[in-house]
Amino acid sequence: MAMSRTFASLNQQSLKPYLPTSNATAINGLSAKSLPQTHLMLVPNSSLKPRRLSSIFIKTPKPYEPKLITKTIKSLFTGIVEEMGTVKQLGFDQDNSFTMKIQAKTVLEDVHLGDSISVNGTCLTVTEFDTGLSEFSVGLSPETLRKTSLSELESGSLVNLERALSPSTRMGGHFVQGHVDGTGQIVDMAPEGDSLWVKVKVNRELLRYIVPKGFIAIDGTSLTVVDVFDQEVCFNFMLVAYTQQKIVIPLKRIGQKVNLEVDILGKYVERLLSSGFVDSIKST
Repeated sequence: MAMSRTFASLNQQSLKPYLPTSNATAINGLSAKSLPQTHLMLVPNSSLKPRRLSSIFIKTPKPYEPKLITKTIKSLFTGIVEEMGTVKQLGFDQDNSFTMKIQAKTVLEDVHLGDSISVNGTCLTVTEFDTGLSEFSVGLSPETLRKTSLSELESGSLVNLERALSPSTRMGGHFVQGHVDGTGQIVDMAPEGDSLWVKVKVNRELLRYIVPKGFIAIDGTSLTVVDVFDQEVCFNFMLVAYTQQKIVIPLKRIGQKVNLEVDILGKYVERLLSSGFVDSIKST
C-alpha cells in the first residue's frame, strides 16, 4: 500500500483483504496473516472490537484539578524602631520607577538584597545597598504611595527603620506586618511633664479596630492607645521622653499624616463573628 495514502481514504472496501477471518486472530481490525511475523501479538479474545483511529491519536485530557493558593506572611516586625534614617533621594529613576534612597547604619549591618525593612511602618524591599556609603534603596509602587504617607517625604526627612524579625529576635512590641491600613492626621500635640500627648483623626472604617489600651502601629512604632473619641473620630496616645528621642512622630506638625496599622487580631475576631463561626460552635 502506498505511503501517500491517508487514513481518511481507508474505507470498508479497501480494508476488506485485511479484515479478520474465522481462522485468523484479529489485531485491531487487521488479520494476523497480513502482518509480518515480527508484528504478531497475542490477543486473548478475538471478539474485541477494533479501536477507532481517533482513540489512538487523541490523548484523553486529565480532569482539571485547581491548585490551592495561600498567602503567607513573608515578614514580621515588632514595632520597636531600631534607628531613624535620613531620606537622601526620592523620585522617579531612569526606569520610570519610584525609588527612595535612605542613609542608615544599624539596619545595614546584615542586609541582603531582597530583605524587608519597615520604613515608617511600611514593609519595603531592599533593591540596592552600599555599606561603604551607609545607604540603601527601596522601590515604592503607586499603591504604596496612595495608601501611605511616604509621598509627603522629601530629601532630608527622617524615617523610622526596623529590620524584619529573625528567629532569635526578642518580641518587644506586638505583631506588625508592615501592611499599612491607612493614614491618620495629627490634630493635636500637647506636652505633659516630659511626655507628649498626640491626638490623631482617622476614618470610621479604621476607628472600629482601635480600642482603649489596645495595640496600634503608628509610623511603624508599636504604641498603646489611651482613649478613643467616637464622636470626633479620633484616638490619642502618649509618648514618654525616651521614645520621643527615638522616633519621628514628635518631629511632625499638626496637620501632617501618619501611617496606621491596626492590630490584626481585631480583624480576625471580626471575620470569625461575621462568618457565623460562633453560632456553629453553640449549635454543637
